[in-house]
Amino acid sequence: MMHPPSGPGRFLALLLPLLGAVSGLAAEPTPWRLRSALDLPDWADLGGEHRIRYESLGNQFRAGRPGSDQALALRTSLLGQIRTEPLGAVAELMDSRQYLSDAGSPIDTGQVNTVDVLQAHLRWNAGPLGSGGSHRLLVGRETLDLGNRRLVARNAYRNTINAFTGVDWLWTSDSGGSIRTFALLPVRRLPEDVESLLDQQVVADSQGFGQQLHGLYATSAPLAFDARLDAYWLGLFEDRDPARRHRRLHTGGGRFFRNTSPGRLDFEVEGTLQRGSSRASAGSVVDLDHTAWMFQAGAGYTWESTCRPRLGIRLDQASGDSDPGDGRNGRFDSLFGARRFEFGPTGIYGAIARSNLRSPEVRASVVPFRRIETSISHRWVWLENASDAFTAAGVRDPSGLSGSFVGQQLEGRVRWDVVPGHCRLDTGVTALFKGSFLDRAPNANPNGDALYAWVEWTFTF
Repeated sequence: MMHPPSGPGRFLALLLPLLGAVSGLAAEPTPWRLRSALDLPDWADLGGEHRIRYESLGNQFRAGRPGSDQALALRTSLLGQIRTEPLGAVAELMDSRQYLSDAGSPIDTGQVNTVDVLQAHLRWNAGPLGSGGSHRLLVGRETLDLGNRRLVARNAYRNTINAFTGVDWLWTSDSGGSIRTFALLPVRRLPEDVESLLDQQVVADSQGFGQQLHGLYATSAPLAFDARLDAYWLGLFEDRDPARRHRRLHTGGGRFFRNTSPGRLDFEVEGTLQRGSSRASAGSVVDLDHTAWMFQAGAGYTWESTCRPRLGIRLDQASGDSDPGDGRNGRFDSLFGARRFEFGPTGIYGAIARSNLRSPEVRASVVPFRRIETSISHRWVWLENASDAFTAAGVRDPSGLSGSFVGQQLEGRVRWDVVPGHCRLDTGVTALFKGSFLDRAPNANPNGDALYAWVEWTFTF
């Protein structure tokens, strides 16, 4: 396996030449856009984004994967729109690739999905239709975010993005509330085998009725103190395809929140219950009764200042499975959700998942200079159930004798809008300091504390 550059000097050696290469662009008055260059009419739009990220992981924490790892992740999208009313259309191509990995790297369709259609749908916007408010109907392939993106999300940090094909209806009231309902087929990213992914093979993605996602998501109009309330139900239904876990899950919950704003307290509380049936793994033939839950609560304050300092605390919990032989599955399934915004970088890192988890966090952010945002976070990680796995690492002690303290995660991050709307730098370091569980569990990796660093450039055109 290839070993990444070591030491802060080697890391800065990669970063500083890139900083110098784009520093001359900082005086550009406006970002360059493909739409303007092509002189498109008002009803048409064409644009895109290219992102390149180098990732380095020292001391792999996953079970059965010794040593260190690195990756060069590239993601390019091209989005075209017809913005006529009431009918319109969207088409988006996406190409996600990864280099520097080898057969020992944790590579899957979360990192690689060579050129394919990410979105292709028709849109219809309608007026009141007798009920007030406005209506929007999408038919075709789309990406979507629901609520705070814990259960269904258009992935931001991850190199590939979830897509769905079907029908999606949104009603928005005159007072700002909304109801959204949909019947979708999750898109299966292909190919799936490691050898084909390493070779960057191009295979058309597909969807079928063997996996279906149905949902109803409602958001209230602003309540007292500008707070809002979400309520939702999601149904995921899979057939007995050997590549799937035959999940037939009903996920329902609610979220009460107040968004971040300078000079006031923000907060969020979300609780979710999951019932149905599932299998322990894709290769299993045994259906298990599934009962699981997820809870999170957090609050923060943003001061009224030009540097917008914010301090926040939060607690994240998700159930685990107490006994693999009792015919029940208690591990929470986060469906198609994102986790970078809460649990740190994913990519070749992705240490923390929303399953079998009890994890408090303290996070602070500040904007010390114009167009530069910095943040630091400290998270403590325990298993909700000591006999279940630390899921992202595949480390487990069925006896529970290794304890439940996984360790501590520290992250420092800097984001710089070098040319606002055109060029952004995102870089940082994340460390996972091993606790008693990662030291004692039978299949724990004997490596030391994990250290992950990344440098990412995003160009919008």
